[in-house]
Amino acid sequence: MSKEYLSSQSYKGTRDFFPKDKRLHRWMFDQMGKVVTSYGYEEYDGPMLEPFELYAAKTGEEIVNQQLYTLIDRGERKLAIRPEMTPTLARMVAQKIQELARPIRWYSVPNVWRYERPQRGRLREHWQLNVDVLGGETAFADAEIFHLVYDLITAFGGEKFISIRINHRNLTNCFFKDSLGLSPELALQLAKSIDAREKIGEEKYQAWIKDLGINDDQQKQMEVFFESSFDDIKRNYSCSGISDLDALFENLKNFPINSQIIFDPKVMRGMNYYTGVVFEVYDTCAENRRAMFGGGRYDDLLGLFGNTRLSGIGFGMGDVTLQHFLEVHKLLPQFQSAIDVFVTFPKQEFAQKAQEIVIDLRQKGFTVITPLEIGSFSQQLKVADKHEAHFAVLLGEQELAQNKVVIKNLKEGSQCAIDIVQVSDFLKGKCKSCQKIF
Repeated sequence: MSKEYLSSQSYKGTRDFFPKDKRLHRWMFDQMGKVVTSYGYEEYDGPMLEPFELYAAKTGEEIVNQQLYTLIDRGERKLAIRPEMTPTLARMVAQKIQELARPIRWYSVPNVWRYERPQRGRLREHWQLNVDVLGGETAFADAEIFHLVYDLITAFGGEKFISIRINHRNLTNCFFKDSLGLSPELALQLAKSIDAREKIGEEKYQAWIKDLGINDDQQKQMEVFFESSFDDIKRNYSCSGISDLDALFENLKNFPINSQIIFDPKVMRGMNYYTGVVFEVYDTCAENRRAMFGGGRYDDLLGLFGNTRLSGIGFGMGDVTLQHFLEVHKLLPQFQSAIDVFVTFPKQEFAQKAQEIVIDLRQKGFTVITPLEIGSFSQQLKVADKHEAHFAVLLGEQELAQNKVVIKNLKEGSQCAIDIVQVSDFLKGKCKSCQKIF
């Protein structure tokens, strides 16, 4: 009877991060962290498991009904693996609302899960930067978020390759109610179909709105509305969303980000909790023309937890779409190994001396590894090359007799003999005297 082995493949829609992959992953979030902390945002985190009701209350139906990972714990409580971070943020803020200094500027880097069909830019599991500010005057807080978004992309050198499409949910809701005569429930369903239009294609979109009962005249009005400029909107409609957008555009007009801003009435965002400005950041490259990430303003989310009202605005930037963006525009750096020095173990009797060198170099700030076994120089240098170490310290019998070692530059192929006490100075470029060996 043959033995059945477990598969070594990861669960569909997830990724294994091998060290080189993790190096890139960590670099992306380190870059983002530098930007958001420069704005005074503080990092927070929350549990991956939350009560199912937290998402059922305000998160979009598609996520709750089709994409949410749920489970029943041993206490018969229905739980969900977080598909996004904003509900957790609202719960945590509500818990300590009286203690927190306002405006509240928080960010997190959560691991989130959604059960959907894996495709380019969409996986079942991903990491994302979440940034939110709660409190403050709406126009100023909105403007800060857009400055931050622009600076995040600029930190990667990608500011020339994006557009930021902006709409306002109040404007959309007024159009649906006053011009199309739709109920709030039907308006919400229509907004979801419009939000999904690019993703599902025109044929499925048309079938969807027909199923909702949208007639030809309403559809014509919608298309005119969707193609309207902001000046057209201001002439033909009246609602608080227009004045909010006017104030936002005024606050942004003298900054570089202004040239990247596009008013787009088709931007909906699928979350039920958005009430104000909504936006999506698009890659303008034909090869990757899609929404990379987005966010918006929410006024009523904290009301789920009591008689508390504190408006906020935020966004989530996922790692998958960001990496694709950086790859398409060739904005990724060439990563170097973190291993500074590889110290060889050629003979058992040299092991003690090798460890002394290792300890000394680590104490002086170098990243140092050893092969953890005895072997010839040729064998161990092959191991050092695989680790992409920058230098190797070779403990030769003749050199040790003179209290020296040989240092080999693994990138250039050159090597020289150095007094043991001068090894760290040589590696730091402070020691210029060595006996070259070729």
